[in-house]
Amino acid sequence: MTDSRSGLPADSLGLDGTRSVQTSTTNIAAYMWSAVVAEDLHIIGRHELVSRLSVTLATLKHMERHEPSGQFYNWYNARSGAKLTVWPPSGQPLTPILSSVDNGWLATGLRVVRGAVPELAERAGELYDSMNFNLYYRAAVNRILFYYAPSTGQAPCCYDTIVSESRIASYIGIANGQLPQREYFGAWRAFPATCGYSFQETKPSGPTNTYFGQSVFDGSYEYAGMRITPSWDGSAFEDLMPALFVPEETWGPVSWGLNHPNTVRAQIYHGLVEAGYGYWGFSPANNPDGGYSAYGVDAVGSNPDGYPSNNDNTLVDAGFDLAGCARPAKPAPPPSAYTNGVVTPHASFLGLRWDRDAVLTNLDKLRRDFDIYSKWGFRDSVDVGTGGATGVVAQQKPPDHRGVTSPFYLALDQGIIMAAIGNELSSDLLRRAFSGTDMQHLVRPVIRVERFNDSPPPGDGAG
Repeated sequence: MTDSRSGLPADSLGLDGTRSVQTSTTNIAAYMWSAVVAEDLHIIGRHELVSRLSVTLATLKHMERHEPSGQFYNWYNARSGAKLTVWPPSGQPLTPILSSVDNGWLATGLRVVRGAVPELAERAGELYDSMNFNLYYRAAVNRILFYYAPSTGQAPCCYDTIVSESRIASYIGIANGQLPQREYFGAWRAFPATCGYSFQETKPSGPTNTYFGQSVFDGSYEYAGMRITPSWDGSAFEDLMPALFVPEETWGPVSWGLNHPNTVRAQIYHGLVEAGYGYWGFSPANNPDGGYSAYGVDAVGSNPDGYPSNNDNTLVDAGFDLAGCARPAKPAPPPSAYTNGVVTPHASFLGLRWDRDAVLTNLDKLRRDFDIYSKWGFRDSVDVGTGGATGVVAQQKPPDHRGVTSPFYLALDQGIIMAAIGNELSSDLLRRAFSGTDMQHLVRPVIRVERFNDSPPPGDGAG
């Protein structure tokens, strides 16, 4: 997927070997940590690792950035490293932005190289140290921006929920001393159980606590016989991706130590029981029918519009029981209503740490039942068909696209798969490379103090 001259990966690779023109800062990070994993697993040798990443670091050093923050723009030409102002697939104008979360992932890749490749530690560290995440901080709300567009001054505020991939940027900013520790507590766990937030599909409950001087509603949702702290959209990577690099479940045994396994349980329950697909793993991915779409477990997301698990937008609404703004629950859709479900393998790999057997069983079934695996690994997604198999009136049933697979491999999702495999087979290789005294001294105490209102996983005496 990578241009040998620039050392930058394409955003996507087609089945015919065609690479996209564009790449993102997150894609570049995924390539860097994947190369580290590849060397440790003897897929490539040490000389090749250093050679590959030397090219990447040289290109990064000369790519256009925002000054004085040192933040990278979101999209670049993968062949030249030039900042994009036109979107290659469409030819439409593109406003260059500085994304807090994508710069967080690029900084993650640089930390991994600094920690795992001594030959390149100084060069990677120089780039890492030049990135200032204070650019995104808004003290009035104690949260970070989605992005900042230097050319227009647009700066939409802000990431709302802690169960989000954006917390990797918070961790790095806190570790660097660029964000206050209390910023971690600025985002909602669940939105409040008040009429002002009655848009939620489920009414949350939980205590209000104070951490580092910040009042926090530790609310959670009830789902499938458990309590879970929701994300905005119910996708796997919102909750689980930062844990590829930060030992959240160890540092926060009664917060992330509960929510991560519960997120995996929710993914499995939705795929096998609620929707009845026979497969699971729901997260934004390439749509088998074309384009890029967002998938998730709607019931464990706060978004009233939801991330459905299928292309026919089957959603739930558990209601909101509160005087003055009550909303009755809608009947739960039967499995047969979940038509054209879309599963993405990277979402399943994210659960590897918490339910290895279920993940391997799921991946085996996907490989057995669909044309989804090749010499380049898993294609990005597959339409697994309709849940329940029976009970749908023929004229009401949308066209069945079962077995249609994505014609692409996405760099980010392949990078997630490589990260999960690397940690599983090499004793948390990426967590060890990412770690440091700054994380231990500034981030670990922040994670350690909180208690989510989650139910413990089965067989866990915690709680």
